[in-house]
Amino acid sequence: MTTYGILLFDTAQELDFAGPWEVFTTSSRLRDDMDDVVLVAERSGPVRCSQGMRVLPDHTLDDHPPLDVVLVPGGSGAREVEPHNARLTGWLAGTAAHAVWTVGVCTGAFLLHAAGPARSRRVATHRQYEQALEERGDVTVVRDARYVVDGDLLTSQGVSAGIDCALWLVGRLHGRAHARAVRQALQYDPAPPYLADEPLAWSRQGP
Repeated sequence: MTTYGILLFDTAQELDFAGPWEVFTTSSRLRDDMDDVVLVAERSGPVRCSQGMRVLPDHTLDDHPPLDVVLVPGGSGAREVEPHNARLTGWLAGTAAHAVWTVGVCTGAFLLHAAGPARSRRVATHRQYEQALEERGDVTVVRDARYVVDGDLLTSQGVSAGIDCALWLVGRLHGRAHARAVRQALQYDPAPPYLADEPLAWSRQGP
């Protein structure tokens, strides 16, 4: 059984968490509902996201189950709050220390940097914010990878790249054949009408 926890906060980018949510819940369904996927926020009330969507979390920072995977989406709430919410960063540091995987999507890497898990690591983030993240110091931003694996930290570039890193993760946890079945169930076969260069992935295993 795998328990995925997705952190929510005001102005979180919707697809940053909704894409991985779809991957993780589909993965669980294909595993006879063996896994849990929960939304966690500082407060129990609705969270207003970047594009106006209001989302009701399942748990608060104080009442969630133990998490095997903790995922942090991007959005202005992740990158622009200075100083970052000490309660949130403290929770994230402690939760990541006990999780099997910590995942950052888009500018969620900024919040992971503030909390500590991204310090002295190689990470990916949204291409528009790569320089800004690197200027915070004690982090190496990989600019030519859609997602980056550095030990138990998985980070991705912007928005839709979160789906790719989530598929990689369920493949790592439950096998490549399972990840392919998830991808097929989602009919995830990107064919954008206006093509852009897409970089390769970068990976370093081990501590």
